[in-house]
Amino acid sequence: QLRFVESGGGLVQPGDSLRLSCAASGFPLDVYAIGWFRQAPGKEREGVSCISRSGGYTDYVDSVKGRFTISRDAAKNTVYLQMNSLKAEDTAVYYCGTVIPTGQTCVLRREYDYWGQGTQVTVSS
Repeated sequence: QLRFVESGGGLVQPGDSLRLSCAASGFPLDVYAIGWFRQAPGKEREGVSCISRSGGYTDYVDSVKGRFTISRDAAKNTVYLQMNSLKAEDTAVYYCGTVIPTGQTCVLRREYDYWGQGTQVTVSS
């Protein structure tokens, strides 16, 4: 059983930044491609970003390109999502997860085999 723990969400103003963390419980994260997806009230789940096992390949949904950066730190067994220039439309619960088997790259997904409890991001003035 793969367990993920997301953290770092909060209430911020438009234009602010947040860094979300995705930690693994009991297994090494660096053997899996990891993705972030979000769920906002009344909206469909949306794949936001993903990173390959090696970290050499990343992808982003168009609405966050240039503002969000995904990265991984094997020593800390953590994947991060740095979110800059936040907008009201970024408000959602953010989740990280993976699918098995994992490939050499990654694919933006709305569905994952394993994911965490999520962290709330609220962008409001």
